[in-house]
Order: sequence, then structure tokens, then C-alpha cells
Amino acid sequence: MKKFLVFAALSALASSGNALAGAQIYEPLKADVRTGLQSEIADQPAPSTGFSDSIEAQVWLVDMSRRLQRHISDPKIREEFLRTVHYEATRAGLNPQLLLALIEVESRFRKFAVSKSGARGYMQVMPFWVDLIGRKSDKLFNLRTNLRYGCVILRHYLALEKGDIARALARYNGSQGKSHYARKVLDTLHKTWRYDGKLTTMEKNPIA
Repeated sequence: MKKFLVFAALSALASSGNALAGAQIYEPLKADVRTGLQSEIADQPAPSTGFSDSIEAQVWLVDMSRRLQRHISDPKIREEFLRTVHYEATRAGLNPQLLLALIEVESRFRKFAVSKSGARGYMQVMPFWVDLIGRKSDKLFNLRTNLRYGCVILRHYLALEKGDIARALARYNGSQGKSHYARKVLDTLHKTWRYDGKLTTMEKNPIA
């Protein structure tokens, strides 16, 4: 009986890290595209904040932190996470709230989530991207590395789809031609992460 309980506990622990979302599909990249993505992935020092206004920053962080509390209980970890989300999203010209919705759908904010297809981390990035555009030393479970890859990949798909967010999201999920994933992310964005405050980001006209 004791062995059974230990086995059950270990099984539950293992399954808790498994993500049910899809994953990006490997596609050969042209040399110029690969070079461009490598440049985007290249590490750059993150500023202490990506906000143009400290008051706006505080209002956004407090609001988003309140919503994120059910997923990440530690306030310091939440703030670091949200600052990194905002920085990497706006660096890629993406809406930070869209990124939060995507992460909720992909991994439910589990840093070490692994899907059945092998996608890893918050944004469920497939390991083949490290070979394509990164460095062998890149760790996809690292917060900033995972978000940097995910944002660059999503922005790449947006370029391929000429700015069509639904089609780009389907590509990100590996479900091209289907709409269920995009609907789920966009529904999550509007129901949970929509932000009506005025927030000036580092990039002009962030997508979605």
C-alpha cells in the first residue's frame, strides 16, 4: 500500500508539469531569415523597466500581479516575471497582455512545463529552435531565454502571415488551418488579461 501511494504521488507530480498545448512545427529557414532571427535571439541586457512612465508601470504591475496571483503566489517572483514579459513582448512589438494570455493557454504559467511533443517552459518552445537560431548553451527553462525565443518565434509567424494574429497563433501552436487555439488565446486575453489603462510601451503600435 505504501509503495502504491508513493508511486501515485510521483505520477501526479510528473503529470503536473506536462503541458497539453501544441507546438511549433519544424520548417527549414532561408539563410537571411535564420540570420535575422539569430540577431533577435542574441542576448541584450534588460533594463530595470521597459516602461516609459514609472507611474504607468506601477499601475500595470499592480493590476497584472493581482490577476497572476492565483498562478504565481510569490510577489517578488510575480513582479520579475511581469517585468520580463513586458520587456520581451514590447521588444518584439507584441502586446504584453497577449503574451500573458498565450502563456496561460500554453503552460498555465509553469516554468518547467513539458508537452508530449517536447515543447518547454512558459511559452512551450520546441528545442529544435535552439539548433536553428540559438546557441547550445541556451536553456529553454530560463525565464528570459524562454520568453525571448517565444516572442521572436511568434513575431516571425506574424510576419509570415502578414500580421494576421489568428493565423500566426495557429502556426505557433502547430495547428495551421484550425481556429480553436487562436480563439482560446484571444478569449483568454479578453476575459482575463485585457487592460484598459493607458500604457505607453517601448515599441510603437504593439500587435494585438
